[in-house]
Amino acid sequence: MYSFRNDYSEGAHPSILESLVKTNMEQTIGYGEDHYSEEAKLLIKKHIDREDVAVHFLVGGTQTNLTAISAFLRPHEAAIAAHSGHIAVHETGAIEATGHKVITRVTENGKLTVSHIESVLKEHTDEHMVKPKLVYISDSTEVGTIYYKEELKSISNYCKANGLLLFIDGARLGSALMAEDNDVTLADLAEVADAFYIGGTKNGALMGEALVIVNESLKEDFRYHIKQKGGLLAKGRVISLGFIELFKDNLFFEIAKHANEMAKLLAKGFEEVGYKTLTASTTNQIFPILPNEVLAQLEKQFDFSVWEVVDENHTAIRLVTSWATPKEAVEAFCKALREYV
Repeated sequence: MYSFRNDYSEGAHPSILESLVKTNMEQTIGYGEDHYSEEAKLLIKKHIDREDVAVHFLVGGTQTNLTAISAFLRPHEAAIAAHSGHIAVHETGAIEATGHKVITRVTENGKLTVSHIESVLKEHTDEHMVKPKLVYISDSTEVGTIYYKEELKSISNYCKANGLLLFIDGARLGSALMAEDNDVTLADLAEVADAFYIGGTKNGALMGEALVIVNESLKEDFRYHIKQKGGLLAKGRVISLGFIELFKDNLFFEIAKHANEMAKLLAKGFEEVGYKTLTASTTNQIFPILPNEVLAQLEKQFDFSVWEVVDENHTAIRLVTSWATPKEAVEAFCKALREYV
């Protein structure tokens, strides 16, 4: 039974495992101060085309979100997110557990707009309420959509004009950057965001996210925050070696492109049999709407997530492809789909 449940089912890209084995018996300084971590930081700065950013490596997305957001906010300040945002739905109240409220807005296709942010500011007007301070967005979003450059600029300009921080969750940033309709680069993100991160866990790394802090005022003492939240990994090179392999020869982009191409093949299969999708995704997550009887048959052969009930006869599912998804698995799924129409 092949799984389309997520993009981190497999361990890691072979080149990363080879690098880990090759360096296994080397003795290095711990806690991300080794020469591999420095090399990884320099590679990321080169791709961003900025020398003035701070780069930190953390194990996973939830840990990165809670560490960064709690560090950036004062005790009475809150984050703004889409109702589908990861920090609002899938992180077990991690942000709230650090003492910060997450204010949500119902959005179309998982994307916050200036009007959403503005509506939050209009509702929170004095010291009897939490103070909105940070805008959280994901690219790609939790429903597979992406932000375009003009959208990011509009949000960034509004944040700057209203004293808000813009934080971008990049757990699936590779897929977003390699989407066919994307017009955003890593350098663009450094121009619009106060901080963002580059996801490795969901794009071929064994583990790890690279947090990039652009805003100078947010950099001070950040390693203290990582340590306090349990994120300062003693064997820091385990993460940084992955990012060296991902960025030294553009592997990060190549494997993200593969994941998108496999998702596109799946989407074409649904289109050919006349099934619609829940969202307009151009990344490695697709959300087709299936008759329940077809869903029941496909579940016997493939593993995937049931996303939401559409009506009494139809259900939306989520299919996720990865750097390791073989074309043969996609073709087998499409063949099975045609058989049940």
